[in-house]
Amino acid sequence: MAHDHDLVLERTLDAQVDLVWKAYSDPNHLKQWFAPRPYQITECELDLKPGGIFRIRMVGPDGFDSGNAGCVLEVVEGEKLVWTSALGPGYRPAEMGEGCESFPMTAIVTFTDLGGGKTAYKAVALHKDVADRDRHEAMGFHDGWGTVAGQLEEFARELASAPA
Repeated sequence: MAHDHDLVLERTLDAQVDLVWKAYSDPNHLKQWFAPRPYQITECELDLKPGGIFRIRMVGPDGFDSGNAGCVLEVVEGEKLVWTSALGPGYRPAEMGEGCESFPMTAIVTFTDLGGGKTAYKAVALHKDVADRDRHEAMGFHDGWGTVAGQLEEFARELASAPA
């Protein structure tokens, strides 16, 4: 059940859960779809273990440039990834920056096999208070994360047709 400080995005992706996980959990793959186009992920580090690094650098044609390191909190292979911007690698408190790095948040992303090559994708962004939630929503959470979910689906489908 969602808390009033949370933002939630749910989608049914037309892609196999193992490929959706592969697209989300491989840094080279994540760079291909994690930013809403025309923004790009130019750098990505992901260490899939509690305390590991989750860092992306997103740049945009409008001069946007963001990329502080976060911390992986939980990994359930093929099913769940939890990371936070409130902590850096090794659970060290993180410095807050500007823009989308100006408030701490925790992301809980789950992947459920629906059968028939479909995946239930759910992303929950937890915030410390309603003000941070509202700021994140005003930045375009639903449009941005929704666009990225579509790009994730597209990329996972490309993985299905890629040579092994």
